[in-house]
Amino acid sequence: MEHTKGGGIVGAIERDGYVFEVEYSVMLQKGGVHVYRNGEFLQELEFAFSGEQPQPAQIEELVDSFFEH
Repeated sequence: MEHTKGGGIVGAIERDGYVFEVEYSVMLQKGGVHVYRNGEFLQELEFAFSGEQPQPAQIEELVDSFFEH
C-alpha cells in the first residue's frame, strides 16, 4: 500500500513468530496489515476504516482472523 498524505504506520504486532505491520491512508480510508514470518512477506490483509486512524480493536480482529484460517 502506498503512503499518502494523512496516512501512517501504526506499528508492528508480534504473535506466534509472525510480525504484522499496519499501514493506512486517511485520505483513502483504507489500510493493510502486512504479514511477515522470518523477515519474509507473506500477504496483506486489507481493511477499510473511518476517522483519523484505524481502531486498535479492528486491527486485533484482523490479526485474530489470520490465525483462524
